[in-house]
Amino acid sequence: MIIFRSPRFNKDFFDLPLEIQKKVDKQLLFLVSDIRHPSLRAKKYDEAGKVWQARVDDHYRFYFQVEGDTYIILRVKPHTD
Repeated sequence: MIIFRSPRFNKDFFDLPLEIQKKVDKQLLFLVSDIRHPSLRAKKYDEAGKVWQARVDDHYRFYFQVEGDTYIILRVKPHTD
């Protein structure tokens, strides 16, 4: 699988603290190797828009779509309950 970072994701990413950026990078590596990796807890977020959500840590999530062999990473932002 291939990762494509959208411009919006890149803006979100570079606005994050360095510690969180490192966690995001680690989770994206897990995504490429196995979408079912336990620490991701990946799930469909918006069925109509084909958007998935996955965990960075307790406080951040990233959002993505699957297009063929590419994960299009859309956003990373704080998680609210």
